[in-house]
Amino acid sequence: MNNQTGLPDDSSLPEPFRRINAFALQTMAWINGFAHLVLGLALAASVLLFTWLFFDDVIKGFGHENMAQSFLHGLGTLMLLWTVSALITAEIRYLRGHPLTVDTFVEVAIVVILRKLITMPVQSTLPSPNEFLLWVSSAVLLGLMYLIVRYALSIRHPD
Repeated sequence: MNNQTGLPDDSSLPEPFRRINAFALQTMAWINGFAHLVLGLALAASVLLFTWLFFDDVIKGFGHENMAQSFLHGLGTLMLLWTVSALITAEIRYLRGHPLTVDTFVEVAIVVILRKLITMPVQSTLPSPNEFLLWVSSAVLLGLMYLIVRYALSIRHPD
């Protein structure tokens, strides 16, 4: 038994199972590599699409009678681009052998909530004060969680 992972060592398996185990591990590694290739290509494509969408929002904003509404819509698109950028950064770190950390996902959640708060004024129906308070509270709590997680990561892995 491997003390670090709690999984059996190859030496504890019968010989035929060692070969099957090695084949299964190699196959899963290939599939995982393919999955990360697909993720990387999808993230790259989304960067191009969100960039195009942002410039489309800006161009439409100049012809729109309510430029503030167009500006907020474009800002919402930039927030989506920021989300994709955070995911790309996490993917790059993972491909370089670093573990995925929870701070990336908290950051993405913060950006999504901030995007919602920014685009609320241009929605067709405005949220109730209670709903708005819940969104703001979520953003504050996620911000605190982000600070706690980053602090915990800096203690465990000082840069």
